[in-house]
Amino acid sequence: MTCRRCARVWPRGTATCGRCGSRLQSRDPKSLQRVWAWWVAGLVCYIPANLYPMLKTRTLLEESSSTIVGGAIEIAHHGSYGIAFIILAASVLIPVAKFSAIAYLALSVQTGSLHTAPHRQHLYEIVEFVGRWSMIDVFVVAILSSLVQLSVVASIQPGPAALTFALSVIFTMLSAQSFDTRLIWDRRRAAEDPTA
Repeated sequence: MTCRRCARVWPRGTATCGRCGSRLQSRDPKSLQRVWAWWVAGLVCYIPANLYPMLKTRTLLEESSSTIVGGAIEIAHHGSYGIAFIILAASVLIPVAKFSAIAYLALSVQTGSLHTAPHRQHLYEIVEFVGRWSMIDVFVVAILSSLVQLSVVASIQPGPAALTFALSVIFTMLSAQSFDTRLIWDRRRAAEDPTA
């Protein structure tokens, strides 16, 4: 077991760290509770992120606001199907896949699934990798808002969905980071070696 304070490694069963005196704990018993808490918080923020406008555009002649999906549909109407697909994938498909993957991992550990531990570990690594690219929508909104400020002629401002989408991404990243991947392998190890 590794001490979480000083990183010294001790044999299994050691109660306290001989170097710094802190209590040693192999697994965090509240890991799954944190995973579900962050997951629910992310889901609660994701719903208004899709219902409220992401961008508010104002020109001399009109004011308009669009949601994520509405903006992608509008871009597709202008013939930019590739960009519309990228927006839908980054804003809808990937977040829904992340929510599903994190829930699947947590449920598989809670139910004690013995199958496909390597596949579940790989799925977790994919979720962790994708997490760092999830804020791309928020960065695009921030860049557009700062670049398109032509005083009276035109301006773009972030809508309320920008904040809730950013919070949703942050909460799902925290949910994934709270997941202890060793829990995937514990049940399998116990099944292979009952004396462990």
